[in-house]
Amino acid sequence: MAATEKTLKTCEKGHAYYKSSDCPTCPVCEQERKPESGFLSLLSSPARRALEHEGIVSLKQLANYSEKEILKLHGMGPASLPKLRAALGEHGLSFKN
Repeated sequence: MAATEKTLKTCEKGHAYYKSSDCPTCPVCEQERKPESGFLSLLSSPARRALEHEGIVSLKQLANYSEKEILKLHGMGPASLPKLRAALGEHGLSFKN
């Protein structure tokens, strides 16, 4: 398998980073905007962005969705579900059936 060539990119804020894909997401900017607390801080950047894109920024909002609906979101993977279930359970909430 051939190695993928990485291209040097620079984001709007001036961070330089290498990417092998067309993904425009700057890893430095993503790390800077990661929440320090709350259930979104438990997730990977793609999973967090998937929820934010849907407007899901609170556990109460998350409880309005089924696990199946959450898994359909682009960027959300099955590894995130146990973290989300636990966060909901800690607040007496659960996914919609």
